[in-house]
Amino acid sequence: MSDSVDSDLDQVQFRAVADETTEMLLRFFGDIRTARVFPRKKPLDIQKLLSEPLPLKPQSPVRIVKEVEKKIIPNSSLLGSPRWFGFANATGTMMSVFGDEIAAAINANVGAWKPGPAATELERVVIGWLAEMVGFGKDTGGLLVSGGMMANVIGLVTGLHDKAGYNIAAEGLQSEKRRGKFLLYMSDHEGHSSIVKAAQLLGLGKESVRLVKSNEDFTMNVESLDKSIERDARAGNNPFCVVAQVGSINVGAVDPLRAISRVCKKHDLWFHADGACGAFGRIIPRKARLFDGLELADSVTLDPQKWLYVSYECGCVLVRDSKKLKDTFALRAPYLKGILPTDYAGIDFWDYGPQMARGFRALKVWMSIKYYGVEGYRRLLERNVALIEYLDGLVRKSEEFEPMCKPVLQMYCFRFVPRAGRVMPESELSELNQKIADSTQLTGKAFLMTTSIRGKTALRISITNHRTTKEDVDLTFRTLRRIGRSIAKSYA
Repeated sequence: MSDSVDSDLDQVQFRAVADETTEMLLRFFGDIRTARVFPRKKPLDIQKLLSEPLPLKPQSPVRIVKEVEKKIIPNSSLLGSPRWFGFANATGTMMSVFGDEIAAAINANVGAWKPGPAATELERVVIGWLAEMVGFGKDTGGLLVSGGMMANVIGLVTGLHDKAGYNIAAEGLQSEKRRGKFLLYMSDHEGHSSIVKAAQLLGLGKESVRLVKSNEDFTMNVESLDKSIERDARAGNNPFCVVAQVGSINVGAVDPLRAISRVCKKHDLWFHADGACGAFGRIIPRKARLFDGLELADSVTLDPQKWLYVSYECGCVLVRDSKKLKDTFALRAPYLKGILPTDYAGIDFWDYGPQMARGFRALKVWMSIKYYGVEGYRRLLERNVALIEYLDGLVRKSEEFEPMCKPVLQMYCFRFVPRAGRVMPESELSELNQKIADSTQLTGKAFLMTTSIRGKTALRISITNHRTTKEDVDLTFRTLRRIGRSIAKSYA
């Protein structure tokens, strides 16, 4: 029985699909400033639209692309929109779109050098560039990962192996040599939830994360940190790591890095800096002082998919001493290395992280950095910060909004507080601001979320977007004010 299905598209089919895809993307990016930011569809609606039987026969490739434009794009949240202010998301540079396309065609496995020679060496180049941008040496170790969550896991597990006091790679957490609990420390307000999740994944448990008192500006109180470590050590436990925030998720706080480094040296602890949201802010001249001491961290989390605007997935972990990564993750398998030495071998990234098979993430970062240059990125990041400062000015001038923090980098929190009529209790203010955020999402004009700032519900805006302008901020602020006034009437 002959096989009637070609293994690949022929050149005519490939060009037709490529042309259709290009036209679709041209329309997509052409509409990105005006299209709905949020689809206003409930999960069941989208589920029904996309449900279909398993295809048994081949379908037209061009028709498949057209179906993407009809069903997928209109029912997607538009993270690349200049008015997507939720979370801290990748906005997708156009160069990273091309980078993903080319990387998928090459299909390198960047777990090792032989299945990805150019890809492996390019990742080394990119790691060096990213390290240089945040003040590390060009010879810093590291690798690209799925995102900040995995970067934090790698930083913490490397620190655990380095500071455990015994061969944890061989004996694990259940070793008889272990005494007390392994403990790590982060800010009580702005410490990121991924650190708690990382502690769970490492088998340390949520209770291993000690929350350190914060200062008025949401930064870690170093004196409280020092006392907490001493108290835990006296109780027979094993403090091993301090996690500093470098641009926190809610208010953009940057912990006192140099002071934290001194505490870590005093107690011989691993110093991990979570810079997923904010570390690239170091390239902004007027903000560089905030990052003093970042270069002293043992490991740093970065997210090109956040503040370099690169498309998903693309996080990064840097480790000042790359040997410590290899001590933690190196494999010993003959079928992976071969038995005899060869000149045709380079760095194998599976020796420096948990993944064996790894995608070619470096290409989109390399292409984006070459396109914008550090100077271009500096201007874009500066604009994001300036827009947050502009928003803060609008909030402070208004009689109906109040700030919940001072602007630091690209994150900001505030809330709507009606000035007319009775004084609203906190429970009603929380409900009101949540309704404002939900209603704003459904307009399709802008997307933002709420968060908790010292127990109070706040509107949270992240301007981690290379397309956002002053006009986008003005439109969003007017929308929030209009919706706030309308909803507030029901509480009168």
